[in-house]
Amino acid sequence: MATPSSTSVLIPAYNEAEGIGSVVRSIAKASDWHEILVIDDGSDDATAERAREAGAHVLQHPYNKGNGAAVKTGLRHASGEFIVIIDGDGQHRAALAPRLVARLGEYDLVVGARPDATQATLGRRVGNLILARLASFLTGQAIPDLTSGFRAARTSCLLEFIHLLPNGFSTPTTTTLAFIRAGYNVAFETADADTRIGRSKIRFARDGFKFFLILLRVITIFSPLRIFVPISALSLSLGCGYAAWTIATQMHITNSSVLLIVLGVIVFLLGLMSEQISTLRFEKRD
Repeated sequence: MATPSSTSVLIPAYNEAEGIGSVVRSIAKASDWHEILVIDDGSDDATAERAREAGAHVLQHPYNKGNGAAVKTGLRHASGEFIVIIDGDGQHRAALAPRLVARLGEYDLVVGARPDATQATLGRRVGNLILARLASFLTGQAIPDLTSGFRAARTSCLLEFIHLLPNGFSTPTTTTLAFIRAGYNVAFETADADTRIGRSKIRFARDGFKFFLILLRVITIFSPLRIFVPISALSLSLGCGYAAWTIATQMHITNSSVLLIVLGVIVFLLGLMSEQISTLRFEKRD
């Protein structure tokens, strides 16, 4: 079983001077951690100074790279056997972190899943719900919260996928899907969230489509047939259905029917080839 004394706390932060001090003090009060690292992602305010004053060890980027880049920097410098990642905006309740860590003996990744009622806005709730439902379908496992940045994991497992992590805000999405597809034990622990301190860096209209593309990218890397088979089946169904209709009504098969059928076959073969490549990747890893 994991303990806080063997766990490094990573807090990525960008222009969070208003609340980073209270976040560090809250997480320090929650338990006796191995270390608390604040990764200042090129802030142009006093984020780094406030974090140091609160007692954290601060790593600084010379310029803003993104939340994911900050997490990767923290992973490369963390010396604990386990990791807790908590946002620097104060929305996550630090007192719940030991509860996530306590489950790491049985699980390799524990995600602090936010109930719908505690998520920021209606638009954000709807967007997260759509992404979570789509991810659940693509992975075959229930995922109540795909985008929560509050999580605990084995450091070695996170480092295994560090090359896949994007520099932007979709690191939680990528790690969750990667752990599930790799066969690691993943749990979701209910963790109420508070209203963040300051202004959110995420814009639903701008970043929502990026999250969707990241979702498709990760699934095609780890489980491509989940994408290719439905597309192939749809194309084959349309082609065969249209061919049957034209034979019954016009006594011939149209070029459109043939093209749809051929497209379905090609897409399926591409998916099969992608699945074999994915399998070989994991065999090489093992």
